[in-house]
Amino acid sequence: MKTIMSAIVQSILDAGNQAVTINVECHVSNGLPSIVIVGFANKAVDESKERIRSAFANNKLDLPKKRITINLAPADIPKDSTSFDLPIAVAILVASGQIADSPPVHSSFIGELGLDGSVRGVRGIIGKLLAGRKKKFTTFYVPSDNVEQALLVPGLTIIPVKNMRDVYLDLTKTVPLKRHPSGTNKLASKSITYANDFKDVVGQARAKRALEIAAAGGHNILMSGAPGTGKSMLAKAMPSILPPMELEEILEVTHLHSLASKEYEQIVDTRPFRSPHHSASEISIIGGGQYPRPGEISLAHRGILMFDEFPEFSRPTIEALRQPLEDRVISVARARDNITFPANFMLVATSNPCPCGYYGTTKACSCLPHEINKYHRKLSGPIIDRIDLYVDVDEIKHKSLLHGQQEEPSSSIQKRVMRARARQLERYQDPLIQNATLTNRDIKKYVTLTDAAEQLLNQAAERLNISARSYMRIIKVAQTIADLSSATALDTPHVSEALQYRRPSLETI
Repeated sequence: MKTIMSAIVQSILDAGNQAVTINVECHVSNGLPSIVIVGFANKAVDESKERIRSAFANNKLDLPKKRITINLAPADIPKDSTSFDLPIAVAILVASGQIADSPPVHSSFIGELGLDGSVRGVRGIIGKLLAGRKKKFTTFYVPSDNVEQALLVPGLTIIPVKNMRDVYLDLTKTVPLKRHPSGTNKLASKSITYANDFKDVVGQARAKRALEIAAAGGHNILMSGAPGTGKSMLAKAMPSILPPMELEEILEVTHLHSLASKEYEQIVDTRPFRSPHHSASEISIIGGGQYPRPGEISLAHRGILMFDEFPEFSRPTIEALRQPLEDRVISVARARDNITFPANFMLVATSNPCPCGYYGTTKACSCLPHEINKYHRKLSGPIIDRIDLYVDVDEIKHKSLLHGQQEEPSSSIQKRVMRARARQLERYQDPLIQNATLTNRDIKKYVTLTDAAEQLLNQAAERLNISARSYMRIIKVAQTIADLSSATALDTPHVSEALQYRRPSLETI
């Protein structure tokens, strides 16, 4: 009679918006010695059997000389992570009787095996832990390289492992591994030195005010001006006035960067600033690939996405921003899978007034009228509607560059931004909500306009032919201006200033 042994060990698959419990089923039966892995696994998962053979030998563990069948259930979901190495190895140990008792029901195993049996770090550990917590898992065996990130996720028990032998000794109750309650990794406060500061930019008071409003409310902004006036410098200085990230934001951002970066064990505790070149492909911006990974708009989540020389980007790339600018997420649909990545970023874009850059300046413009018109029409109406603030960056007098008045530093502006964010937190009771993310329902619930302010807004909407989307965005900008001035209701000065940041019509350019 044939001897049949089986075991089930659990792991977690997290891919964008998916959180799936993976049951690693092991079946050991008589037959020619082999390891067969089924369950929609890609090549990286299938290669784990070679890593497992070497890991067992180098850790003095017995690999059954039988037919070993591994099933990753549910079998209709693609698996593309090396993090299944450790749970597969544990399932073999349990099925072969080397571990008497199955692991606890609410425990999960995550880790890649080296040929020497060491357990290496994996991508997206924070997402896996968050997904596992939703599935009621309480205990996680994770690689030691990922412990620093894992301890940020509260409410779990984290067991760091260095090699497969440690896991075997722990599960056999020979040498228990140390348990760590998560949420105990307190990020040390550190002073951040920024390469660009607002005090280094001479003049441009109106542009600085617009950027302060954008930072306080999380609004999108486009700066237009001639080459050399400081547009890019202002945009690069914007991170210096943004408030520090909250813990939930750090978890989100670190997870996304872990999925895309080679240094996936690092904690990202400063707001991202992404500035792709205008020649970047559409896929690199929105994300995707055979096995979808986050693109630049997701790597800028909770931070800034800078598009320098916005009209120079390809039309498909610019139009790809429509959904994430409105919904704050990006859905990547592929034949194999459909994944949603978060994309709640601030778009900071710059533009020249014309292709040569000197239209409307003291220098002669060499562009023909139709070329200027074509240049501006690169930005479609739907994209224009999704940008909250437009501001012109004027030319600076040369004599003020070396002997101008002392400019306000970013630290002073940041304090005002943080006070405005504190008012929003008090109003919305959610640190992840800013004025720019308000829905129409939220605006009706939280925003109060005086009669005079509402009358001014309605008159401007009629005369300027403002769309419904732009109408609501003007209210959001006005609310941020009111927060910066500590006002309880939107009045005419707030609405009138918000109207000044609308994009001028093509006829006036």
